[in-house]
Amino acid sequence: MSGIFDVLYEDGDMVIVNKLAAVPVLPDKSGDESLKDFVARSRPGKFVEPAHRLDRRTSGIVAFAKTKHCLASLSEAFRERNVEKTYWAVIDRQPNPPSGNLRHTLIHDKRRNIAKALPAGDDTRGDVAELSYALVGQSERYYLVEVKPISGRTHQIRVQLAAAGMPVRGDLKYGARRSTHNGLIMLHARHLAIELRGGRRIELSAEPPPDEPLWSAFDGGPSD
Repeated sequence: MSGIFDVLYEDGDMVIVNKLAAVPVLPDKSGDESLKDFVARSRPGKFVEPAHRLDRRTSGIVAFAKTKHCLASLSEAFRERNVEKTYWAVIDRQPNPPSGNLRHTLIHDKRRNIAKALPAGDDTRGDVAELSYALVGQSERYYLVEVKPISGRTHQIRVQLAAAGMPVRGDLKYGARRSTHNGLIMLHARHLAIELRGGRRIELSAEPPPDEPLWSAFDGGPSD
């Protein structure tokens, strides 16, 4: 374990990792080292490119291609929605109802890197975003929901949960009351299944970052 990522799966074509730290997946204007930099460092001179992204402060599974052919194949799978993604989110308000679908129109402010969720159909300028959620765990003070995005939009899970009165713990941008000690929000890309050409299927799950003890509260561990 590097503290930045764990390798979940690797072959000659790809490496799939569990992102554990608040770093960008790709280099950005902050100038901070990216997850790509850290993954590539242990594979000097090799092609390494992510097929998708997570927000800087989100943890979980990220798939990297090690060849251009694999990158094209992975990109096609994401584009054609031959990918199943499941996230875990910790919130401090019990969801009511305990499961359901959320559908919004998202308006993005690219200058501020923030989105606003409106009732679907209220503004034709935005992107329609939809997800399903279900309550799967509860600690003394917090709730664990499993989220499956139906569409794929920037900040979708964060802004949609916040619009429903359930901001993700640590997500100050979207209404959380306080930050977390490790700089991450408690949104974790838990499960990824990819259907590739030729019928090949890759399916993986990733554990949440170990330096946030609250995650363990949902399977009998200590709460904060």
